[in-house]
Amino acid sequence: MKIHIVTVGSPKLAYATLGWEEYIKRLKHYHDVRITHISDKQNDATHLLEAAKTAHLVALVIDGPQMNSEQLATFLEKKAYEAREVCFMIGGPDGLPEAVIKQADTLWSMSKLTFPHDLAMVILAETLYRSSTINDGLPYHH
Repeated sequence: MKIHIVTVGSPKLAYATLGWEEYIKRLKHYHDVRITHISDKQNDATHLLEAAKTAHLVALVIDGPQMNSEQLATFLEKKAYEAREVCFMIGGPDGLPEAVIKQADTLWSMSKLTFPHDLAMVILAETLYRSSTINDGLPYHH
């Protein structure tokens, strides 16, 4: 399955950079993963939607529906059968532009909590990896 992760900015703090790199490396064992970091200067709907292209766009928003790890695993499995790239998008400090949210195929909230931007990227990479191991029947989830 093709997964495209689009973020405004890239991890800057040391712990986040290490976590991001580790979980992206692990995730690549399961999926064809592509990363696009949009600069703060290009944090607008036009650039973000262009990055997503025709992928199934999952906009990460604080007020969206939540999924547990098993539900995310099921979501990934269904999308794999569709043979369409899935793009997970994390906005900047103020979230995603309203035009991106309106164009999204799926809205998803990782939590009702607000996370530092760097940490949100690590959590996304880890939870995608966790759900991938669930689909592969591995014990990582436990």
